[in-house]
Amino acid sequence: MNTDELKFLLKLLGCTKYRSLLTASIFKAFKGKEKICRDLSDRDLVDFSQEIAAVKILPPGCALLKIEPALSPLTDRELKVLEKISKAVGKITPSKITVSPLKAPEKEEILKTLSDRGLIEAETKIKKTKAEVWLTQRGIEYLRDDYNPNKGVSPVLSLDLLNNYLQFLRKSLRVPEPVSPIEPASTLSEEEVLQIIRKLDADVGTDNYLPIFHLRQKLQPPLTRDELDSVLYRLEKANTIELSTLAEPQEYNPEQIEAGIPQISGGSLFFITVT
Repeated sequence: MNTDELKFLLKLLGCTKYRSLLTASIFKAFKGKEKICRDLSDRDLVDFSQEIAAVKILPPGCALLKIEPALSPLTDRELKVLEKISKAVGKITPSKITVSPLKAPEKEEILKTLSDRGLIEAETKIKKTKAEVWLTQRGIEYLRDDYNPNKGVSPVLSLDLLNNYLQFLRKSLRVPEPVSPIEPASTLSEEEVLQIIRKLDADVGTDNYLPIFHLRQKLQPPLTRDELDSVLYRLEKANTIELSTLAEPQEYNPEQIEAGIPQISGGSLFFITVT
């Protein structure tokens, strides 16, 4: 690990939940910080917000388009997206894939699905706006258990970076207090919350893609934030709803984005779809 990479990790140790916007002032002095991110990510020490930059169809995708739609394992919208990609010469950017009435977040999820199935090749990049970077679990374990300075390399660390590392180690040594499980919400049943989700979606016209902040405005109070999150997780576990992430945060204000459910792996669950 070179000096810049070490300092980059130690900077993250001073951030809340070991994550930060890549444009934050703490990274201002780093030259080539995007390369540092990618190199550390290749070693599974950090992860960062990504977006699909371009896609192109692969032979299995072409073959799938030749079969009858009724026999296809893809949904109608997935097929339409795949058809659009197939008509491009070479790679095509997501912004040029127009399928009505698909919204950007749903299109992003479809592209990921097609890529995971090996039907298209997706080229990813660090997000252009509000990209975040965070320590992975492997990164935490590495700094706590495995890191040893390289022989012959003695980076000069500021007291702030040294303090970040010391606080991190002390926190790691603390015995965590037992956490009480969240009790089920007593004021509203899961079925009642589900009916409210359906009504809100119809009222605001979000086409079964309801941003969570609408539900929080409606139900907090009587529910607390943790109680509502717990209800949503139980509904998802019962395959009653699906929760999906926000792909283009610039469409929403900071308060609305904050209403999502943060994930350790990055990003937040932001949309509710009734299945």
